[in-house]
Amino acid sequence: MAAFGGISAVLQFAGQFLPRSFAVPGAVTVASAAACLAWGLGRARPVAQVQQVFRRPDMTVVVESGDVFDESAHLVVGFCDTFDTASAGGAVINGDSVQAQLLARRYGGDVQRLDAELSAALAAVAPVAREDRDRKPLGKLDRYPVGTVAVLGTRPQLVFGVAYSRIGNDCVAASSTEDLWSALSRLWDAMHRHAQMGRVAMPLVGSGLSRLDHLDQDSLLRLILMSFVARSRESAVCRELRVVVRPADLERINMREMAAFLSALASGLDDT
Repeated sequence: MAAFGGISAVLQFAGQFLPRSFAVPGAVTVASAAACLAWGLGRARPVAQVQQVFRRPDMTVVVESGDVFDESAHLVVGFCDTFDTASAGGAVINGDSVQAQLLARRYGGDVQRLDAELSAALAAVAPVAREDRDRKPLGKLDRYPVGTVAVLGTRPQLVFGVAYSRIGNDCVAASSTEDLWSALSRLWDAMHRHAQMGRVAMPLVGSGLSRLDHLDQDSLLRLILMSFVARSRESAVCRELRVVVRPADLERINMREMAAFLSALASGLDDT
C-alpha cells in the first residue's frame, strides 16, 4: 500500500505533463501493480546480515545469522560466576550452550586443558566467595565477581570468557540487565587490551539460560550494540565486531529496524 501511494503520487504529477494519447490506463495499472508487488516482496524478504561502518573511531559492526564458531576472529563466550566447564550430563552446563560448544569445538572435549587455561587466566582475580561442597554438590566452588573476563588461547583467535550470570547451588543461572551491562563494559575493556584491534565475533549473550527473560532478542541485541558504541566513544575497542545470531533467533529480530538503529548510532557518533 505504501508503494501504491508513492507510485500514484508520481503518476498524478507526471500525468500533467504527458499528452492524453500517451497514457494507456490498463497498461499503467498493470505496471503499477507489478511494481508494488515487486517492492513488497523485496521488503518482505528476510535479511540475514546488516552492516554499519563507523568513521570515528574507524570500525565496523555486523549483525548476521550463522554459527559463531565458523568466524575467523577472536571469540566471546559467556560464563557463570564460577566458570564451570564440566556439563555433568547437562545439569551444570547445557549441552546446546555456546560454552559447551566451546569445550567440544575449540578444546576437543578436553576439560582439563580448558580448566587449566581458566585457572591461569583467573590467577590474578580474587574470588568473592567459596561455596561448600555440601551446599553445591556439582561444579566449581569459587565465585568470581560478575564481569570477570578470562582471556584464553592464543592469537589470532583468543577466547574472551566473560562471567555475566550467577549460578545458584541448584545449578540454575540468573542474570539481570545491570549485571549484563557491567559485564559488557569489562568485556570491552579486556578486548581493548588484548584483541589488538582484531575482529571479534560474539553470540547474542544473555539469550540462553541466563534467565534474562524480560529482554527479548531484539532488545538484548540493542543493549549489546549500545554498550559497544558507548565504550567506543572513549577509545576504539576493535576494528570489527560481529554479533552472530542463531538462525532460530533471527525471526525474533527485525533486521531492517536493526540496520536503522545502527545507522542512527553511527550518525550520533560521527557528529560528536
